[in-house]
Amino acid sequence: MTTPLKAMVLASFAADSLSLGAHWIYDTTEIDQKFGRIEEFIAPDENSFHRGKKRGAFTHYGDQALVLLESIAASEGFSLSAFAKTWQTMFSNYSGYRDKATKATLENMEKNLALDQCGSTSSDLGGAARIAPLVYLYQGDGERLLKAVREQTMLTHNNPATLAGAEFLAHLVRVVLGGADPAAAMEAALEEGVNDLDLDIRIRSALDSADKESRTVIKQYGQMCGIAAALPGALHLMLRYPDDLKTALVENVMAGGDSAARGLVVGMVLGARLGWEAIPQSWLTSMLAAPHIEELLTALDARA
Repeated sequence: MTTPLKAMVLASFAADSLSLGAHWIYDTTEIDQKFGRIEEFIAPDENSFHRGKKRGAFTHYGDQALVLLESIAASEGFSLSAFAKTWQTMFSNYSGYRDKATKATLENMEKNLALDQCGSTSSDLGGAARIAPLVYLYQGDGERLLKAVREQTMLTHNNPATLAGAEFLAHLVRVVLGGADPAAAMEAALEEGVNDLDLDIRIRSALDSADKESRTVIKQYGQMCGIAAALPGALHLMLRYPDDLKTALVENVMAGGDSAARGLVVGMVLGARLGWEAIPQSWLTSMLAAPHIEELLTALDARA
């Protein structure tokens, strides 16, 4: 596969790892005082939801994206049943943080519900943010990509807004891979339709935010996990820093809140746009799973 596709995947994972140390700290003054400007990976402290994770590891969002990549590499393509089995095995014995969506999904799986009924009602961006591995595999087949994106999201986040956001992101990154800048790609993805009126309105509001300061914009949208707040914040970062992946991802972390989910999305899109050279080398060498991810991508390439 091409360098932009690999950069798309690795930048998405790197964004999650960069967010790890300050993830879910909402007070930006606390981030400033505790860490300064976060430009390299840091380990979470003892008060973090991710305490015990090492520098260069992932949040639970990144771990779920990795499980998805491992599943499609092992299955030679996306299979909902294979992904569900791998995901359940991972998170039934997970030593990291398990959010409400994860817990609800595991409970539904234990009840032996159909896979399309196991997902939580969570509207968090996290379920839609982990799709870079699917774009890597199916970017040349839009129909197959959308089906896979919808199914993988529904497994844990069976919420109309999150599903609509996942489909929007799939359209967006495909257009960026075709050579469009983020603004043009957003317009094109909107033309495909967003199957949630409120989310559509919020996405459109982000289109005029490029000239505004990122912390202010993200605080106004909301720093929380819900897609109605988090996705516009992620889109703002792409629009404000369309040619600077590093600054976009650093500003994302410094804006606080659910920086990991926003980061997975921003890294995916700007990695697809700007390619390998845009990712700081220190991030690639510090990311603990980077060699494993590259092995999985190489395995997928060999079967293409």
